[in-house]
Amino acid sequence: MKKILLVEDDPNLGLLLQDYLQLKGKFDVVLCKDGDEGLRAFTKQTFDLLILDVMMPKKDGFTLGKDIRKINEHVPIIFATAKGMIEDKTQAFNLGGDDYITKPFRIEELLLRINALLKRTSNTEKQEEEKQTTFKLGKYSFDYTAQLITTGDSQQKLSTKEAELLRLLCIRKNEVLTREEALLNIWHDDNYFNGRSMDVFLSKIRKYLKDDPSVEIINVHGRGYKLLIN
Repeated sequence: MKKILLVEDDPNLGLLLQDYLQLKGKFDVVLCKDGDEGLRAFTKQTFDLLILDVMMPKKDGFTLGKDIRKINEHVPIIFATAKGMIEDKTQAFNLGGDDYITKPFRIEELLLRINALLKRTSNTEKQEEEKQTTFKLGKYSFDYTAQLITTGDSQQKLSTKEAELLRLLCIRKNEVLTREEALLNIWHDDNYFNGRSMDVFLSKIRKYLKDDPSVEIINVHGRGYKLLIN
């Protein structure tokens, strides 16, 4: 469930937006009534997206957005305000805002903007993940390019298929990597014989990581595998 920080000083509008986004958008929405409260919430919790009202007491939305950008440059921000002047929109984007919606607005439009922004952010994060070649796995370091697992002074050289399989598991860390996805990405064919071959490589990878109990590759019945790092 995606988590949204909503900072809105109008209590009626705030509760309306919170209820709608939780019911229709299936989001976890934290509501704060002013900029100071919003900043405190942001520093204590992790959010996937922020909705900041601009005209608020104590700390206005633009100031809050500026403070948040000093802490996190990437979290998506939507500014909401009764102002529709081009100068205000320019300021919103110059402060690092990702979108701007003018009051009064339809809640359905806000939900569409949220979903579009989250989808765009998710795609960007996925592209960055797919470029990654080094990973930390508990006490191990995995270098995909060098095909090495390192811990202390010890190194384990991997075969090309082992390295490709472990990298996919790392990219999907704590998520299910389906057998079909792994086979099509690495073997380009999900037939029975390639599946048996993958099982052998997976057993070898488990042995390479067995000395750290915080790192585990589990079978997810009927679906695939999951790399867990506690």
